[in-house]
Amino acid sequence: MVTAIDAIKELRKEKKKKFVQTVDLIINFQKYDPRKQGLNTFVQVPHPAEKRICAFLTKKSKIVDTIIKEDFDKYKDNKAIKKLAAKYDSFISVAPMMAPVATKFGRVLGPIGKMPSPQAGIIPVDTDEKIAAELDKMKKVIRIRTKENSLKLNVGKEDMSDEDLAENIEAVVKKIGELLPNKKENIKNILVKFTMAKPVRIDK
Repeated sequence: MVTAIDAIKELRKEKKKKFVQTVDLIINFQKYDPRKQGLNTFVQVPHPAEKRICAFLTKKSKIVDTIIKEDFDKYKDNKAIKKLAAKYDSFISVAPMMAPVATKFGRVLGPIGKMPSPQAGIIPVDTDEKIAAELDKMKKVIRIRTKENSLKLNVGKEDMSDEDLAENIEAVVKKIGELLPNKKENIKNILVKFTMAKPVRIDK
């Protein structure tokens, strides 16, 4: 039986790259139609990796990269917004900013799963205390959003320990197994890979 930790150890046999690779979990489904019973939720992982987070706020913050209403003009087209989206792993927003954020950025952030949502990413007021609490929460969660018969998730970085990565993988697989209509019967197979490596299959 190939476990998550076995897969990580196998991946480490590859020649080391000049950058820190992400660790991707790929789950392929069977007998499941995500268009009819799609998942759109968050799972908390025990060992969060560092994330780049940006906030839509009413005023500039000292604890997070900030976009205020006056900055919106910098993002004149989809190309500029896509460049912004690629720069950050997640976005948060203060509640009063959500309507203009959705209008301006939703067409790009929505389809790629980076739009702030009530489940994770929206704070009532932009005080340092609320912002810090939301940043801590966002670093611990991974968004699960099924749109196709395959799901790819970033569950960590290769500079994390084998044990921490394995626990993250197991937490995500367990959560998805619980949420699917027919539980683990809807999971065809599970693969783990580094950014530039071939995937390794693990037993479900």
